[in-house]
Amino acid sequence: MEEKKTMDIELFDYDLPHELIAQTPLEKRDTSRLMVLHKPTGAVEHKHFYDILDYLKPGDVIVRNNTKVIPARLFGTKEETNAHVEVLLLKNTHDDVWECLCGNAKKIKEGSVISFGDGRLKAKCLEVRDEGIRVMEMIYDGIFYEVLDQLGIMPLPPYIKEKLDDPDRYNTVYAKVEGSAAAPTAGLHFTPELFEKVRAKGVEVLDVTLHVGLGTFRPVKVENVFEHHMHSEYYEIDEEVANKLNKAKAEGRRIIAVGTTSCRTLESNIKKYGKFTPTHENTSIFIYPGYTFEGIDALITNFHLPKSTLIMLVSALAGRENILNAYNIAVKEKYRFFSFGDAMFIDNE
Repeated sequence: MEEKKTMDIELFDYDLPHELIAQTPLEKRDTSRLMVLHKPTGAVEHKHFYDILDYLKPGDVIVRNNTKVIPARLFGTKEETNAHVEVLLLKNTHDDVWECLCGNAKKIKEGSVISFGDGRLKAKCLEVRDEGIRVMEMIYDGIFYEVLDQLGIMPLPPYIKEKLDDPDRYNTVYAKVEGSAAAPTAGLHFTPELFEKVRAKGVEVLDVTLHVGLGTFRPVKVENVFEHHMHSEYYEIDEEVANKLNKAKAEGRRIIAVGTTSCRTLESNIKKYGKFTPTHENTSIFIYPGYTFEGIDALITNFHLPKSTLIMLVSALAGRENILNAYNIAVKEKYRFFSFGDAMFIDNE
């Protein structure tokens, strides 16, 4: 009988004082702190994000996720009973059909209709799934994203209690393709001016798209990591980007992902096809220690929640002991954590 594989979730825990969870973005995006973690030695340096330029070389390729967060949180009422319902749009599966996460989900049965904004938008439940997920058809007049702009709210993570004065701050300066339920937060530190300096240094900047959904931010609730179920997320790589990535790889140039979403996009793609290949499809890749990276060499990322799939991903890249040591130093040095927090550069040198 084959022995069951186990990896204890407690291996990815660390103590985080609540006051270190950043509640608001800094006034200037690129003035956040940057911890540089040197993967071969585990040594760390304390910098500011604009110092990232010092760690980039001509020929490097930066890959960023150009997804745009939509105002995906909707508050409505169930038509038959007037019960209050919260709906978070997770993934546009086709046409006007969305996978949604529902509060009060038990009240939402097949055929239930939720009304938002005096009926300007309605959602009809087509399918009931586990874990509060419902497949819903959106019914409206006009252009969907325009209606959503009027009725929806930016879906800030639950650990952010402060109101966001400027909704644009929960999007990157290069956000372009609408469809995300959460921001690819490592990219929030970049400014247009910083990208100008990056390009002036001879670094290539390429865009991929991954619409962040439940797969990224759903907490791990199992004790054995191998039993965690990742939800799929939609991603795109176009032909020009795939060709440039393959050329960089062939020439031995570094590929640096901005954020875990860009990392998962590249790793999913190269693992499946053997080289970077243009596609638009779903991925449910789950990266944890023991994984061999083929798509990326280095990573710009934020500080992640204890026991999350994202801390497992960075542990797979840099080594679990290196990561936990770096996180403990970050706590001691009072770095700001999570979405609006500070950044880390996992350098392969």
